[in-house]
Amino acid sequence: MDERPKDEERTTLNKSLKPHWVWAIALGSSIGWGAFVQPTEWMSTAGPLGVIIGFGIGALLMMIIAVSYGFLVKSFPVSGGEFAYAYVSLGRTHAFISGWFLTLGYICIVALNASAFALMLKFVFPAVIENLPLYQIAGWDVYGMEIIAASVALGIFGYFNTRGTGLSGRMQFIFVSIMILGIVALTFMVGSQPGAGLSNIEPLFTTDKTAIAAIISIVAIAPWAFVGFDNVPQAAEEFNFSSKRAFSLIILAIFFAAVLYIMMIIATAMTGPWQELVAEGHQWGAGVAIQETVGTMGLIVLVVALTMGVFTGLNGFTISTSRLLFAMSRAKIIPEVFSKLHPKYKTPYVGIIFTVVVSMVAPWFGREALVWVVDMSSVGVTIAYFYACYTAFSLFKTKKDAKFNEEKHTIAPWKKIIAGAGMLASVTFLALLLIPGSPAFLGVESRISLYVWILLGLIFYLIKRKEFNKIPEKELNYLITGNEKIVARNRE
Repeated sequence: MDERPKDEERTTLNKSLKPHWVWAIALGSSIGWGAFVQPTEWMSTAGPLGVIIGFGIGALLMMIIAVSYGFLVKSFPVSGGEFAYAYVSLGRTHAFISGWFLTLGYICIVALNASAFALMLKFVFPAVIENLPLYQIAGWDVYGMEIIAASVALGIFGYFNTRGTGLSGRMQFIFVSIMILGIVALTFMVGSQPGAGLSNIEPLFTTDKTAIAAIISIVAIAPWAFVGFDNVPQAAEEFNFSSKRAFSLIILAIFFAAVLYIMMIIATAMTGPWQELVAEGHQWGAGVAIQETVGTMGLIVLVVALTMGVFTGLNGFTISTSRLLFAMSRAKIIPEVFSKLHPKYKTPYVGIIFTVVVSMVAPWFGREALVWVVDMSSVGVTIAYFYACYTAFSLFKTKKDAKFNEEKHTIAPWKKIIAGAGMLASVTFLALLLIPGSPAFLGVESRISLYVWILLGLIFYLIKRKEFNKIPEKELNYLITGNEKIVARNRE
């Protein structure tokens, strides 16, 4: 590493994460609450086979994108992930854009996992949770007890994360292991019941749209469904192993996430004629289906698996959000306080507290209103994917040329092609979300939320732009990547 600037001390994080913990962070964050709460909603959109094929294609596209991530984590093992990658290839403004959208996506997922935990408690213990009625937003009744439940869950995981990455990584692996066992057990329990079976999966697609349109509508949510894999680069600075292993950990996480999503779809669809289940419009269709087919024991297994899924989402994205805020603060884009470390545990505790407090606000707006924001955050996550793939594409070379730099570039023609395919996949995801008439076009509420977030980002950037641009290039290179020689291609 080069000599650091004399007037600048770069804060770094302890290397305490083991490989299986990192894999668990990626997998657990990818699964979250959706696999357990959304199966009936997804089937109503695409039918069982449409959902299965959609998730399969989505996983393959994510693996293509993951090739770029594997290379970038190895080359730049620093906190910040896509924020740092965007800086390396395109400079300060693009780094801010990437970090701004990614922060929104991460915090939304933390908040929605907390909301899903309260939803599960409402289903299992309605007499307890449906207390202290407050008001209604978008047809969703908001209760004081569910706000308390979500807030307590957030507070607990914020506390655990503050106490060190080693503790949160170990917890994540335990939660993921229990979740996997629960999904496998549930699938076999349902399949062994009289009247249940694969015959109930027919018809394979919904009847109100073509099979292709059904599959596309599911593929479009892949950036949201598999978003947890990019928690790996956010934690790269804390690896206690070679960053070269990051790619295999990401691929394994995406593969197992797809398998678990598909198993939950199959388990839910096997319980009975899925169209009837969808038509009944239950608040938690999968829970009702499992309980009616397997009984109380099946519901208990589902609740345990869902709880672990929620906990892994809360834990994983609290880690990632705080590390992203830490990296942006270290680069002086956001206030310096976010890069301060806990005096005892050496964790970015201010970012953790901020994530928890902001997420605690969300349950007050009702789950439906929060879903609008989360749908919109898929756009932000996809933008971050594009930046990562573009950066890898710019660093891969097909041969040595006048612009080739031994320290910066890698000769890898096939990887350059794959990185280009990742860029194309990211643009495709964005098009599906933003082009009117697309099966996955964002709703009015989600688009309004997106416009508001863009406006807030523009205002914040204009306020900070002069100060941010005054930082000397060598100093900013060092603060973001730990190396003065990394040169941004298009400096503003």
